Amino acid sequence: MADVFQLTGVGFAPEGKSILTDINITVAAGTYTTITGPSGSGKSTLLRLLATMLTPTSGTILFNNQPQTALRKPVYRQTVSYCFQQPSLFGDTVRDNLAFPFSLRNQEFDRDKALAALASVELPPTMLDAKITSLSGGEKQRVALIRNLLFLPQVLLLDEVTTGLDADTKATVHALIERHHQAGMTILAVTHDETEIAAAEKLLTIRAGKLVPDDE
Repeated sequence: MADVFQLTGVGFAPEGKSILTDINITVAAGTYTTITGPSGSGKSTLLRLLATMLTPTSGTILFNNQPQTALRKPVYRQTVSYCFQQPSLFGDTVRDNLAFPFSLRNQEFDRDKALAALASVELPPTMLDAKITSLSGGEKQRVALIRNLLFLPQVLLLDEVTTGLDADTKATVHALIERHHQAGMTILAVTHDETEIAAAEKLLTIRAGKLVPDDE
């Protein structure tokens, strides 16, 4: 199985303040890695480094055996998709958000594909033209997630995307993510959720900016 990510001695210390130190991780293609640890330990920072939203201050990140720094960010971010804990929607309507991935690729908006995406997270067709301001937190999170999945990335980075969701919505989101994982998508997910941690295929724990060995 090929490696998607190889992190060697990765650190992040902006202005000398150490947030991550000497992170060494290999992520194989098609795996589901769950990242946990106390608040403020550096979990989300690690995900943002993988997403090229931050740049390591030390060490190297290889993506598909190429230096991350050698890859064009717009292309990279279509391949490695990051989903925020707090959903970031724009424009006026859900349609504005689901049309964006098409316009980014100079493609005509595919309404049927958008409606199928809404259905995949149990949102009705009428949601397509709903105002963003009318959505609940769970609806916003589901729209943000399917926006990332209209064009399937190789890697999906999830930053506590089920936090604050009710049990039914959480189950719907888990089911969608698991379907894509079973189809071969590589997933890295930051979570505090004990159920997700207990079910982890591969678990990484970060504490005080450092990886905790498996035997601790």
